[in-house]
Amino acid sequence: MSRAVRFESPDHASLLLEGYSPVDMHFHTCHSDGSPTVRSVVKHAWKTGCGVAITDHNTISGVREAVDMDSGVTIIPGIEISSADGPHILIYFYSVKDLEHFYWRHIHENKRKSPFLAIYLDSEAIIERSREYECVRSAAHPYGYLMFNKGVQRCIDRCYLPPRFIEEFDAAEVLCGGMSREMNMKATELAEDKSLGRTAGTDGHLLRDLGTVVTCSKAQDVDGFLQDVVKRRNIVVGKEKGMLLKGATGAALMTKYTPYALPSLRIHYEQNMPRMTHALRRWSHSQDRREKP
Repeated sequence: MSRAVRFESPDHASLLLEGYSPVDMHFHTCHSDGSPTVRSVVKHAWKTGCGVAITDHNTISGVREAVDMDSGVTIIPGIEISSADGPHILIYFYSVKDLEHFYWRHIHENKRKSPFLAIYLDSEAIIERSREYECVRSAAHPYGYLMFNKGVQRCIDRCYLPPRFIEEFDAAEVLCGGMSREMNMKATELAEDKSLGRTAGTDGHLLRDLGTVVTCSKAQDVDGFLQDVVKRRNIVVGKEKGMLLKGATGAALMTKYTPYALPSLRIHYEQNMPRMTHALRRWSHSQDRREKP
């Protein structure tokens, strides 16, 4: 495995001494389905010595709050969009102004009654609309999550998306704290095979997650940092969450989605029933062919 991807706990002090700026590029706050307040996230990032991309689901209010604190912590403007057809898409912007323009023009009006789950736009439409802006598009946990089709490459492998769709992205999340080592290694190989940039983050929803998986660049500002990602000049460092922490995250998430139980079930039904029907038809067709003499 390339030393650009390091499966080890990050030593932030050592990384800083080497000239790297470590940033957790996938973190959620109480503005979506995370537990921590923005203030606590920024304070913890300052103590830890890392930056953060607040990538709340389908909303950007946490980014604005963090930037307005003017804390000295590196804040990369970002959002994680839950697409209608399943994949989660991380988009990072060079400016908060562009992020806000993109959100109010394309995302806000397409949100549903379960605000953190799938919006009305599918993944291809989201990518197409993002092309109006200077931004970096990263495939979040491309092989995740569990039984859900929340990864772009997973949907491609299941023939839900065109084979070349991954090439529409600038980067792939090669190290995600919520994924298994096996899936992260597959994501790393995917990025290598497709010459995609590398991003990494905890996919954190609890404060203790912050900074345990980081993307590192020697750039001195957000513009340079994102350019290093695109040009593959960065490294990523971190370890996946253990089962206990994953369980704690799951329990915290339940409290966020319970108020939206019915609309959430509707979204999952709309996403998965056509695929289940298609799979059953294919299975039935294969059985018929076997039974023919």
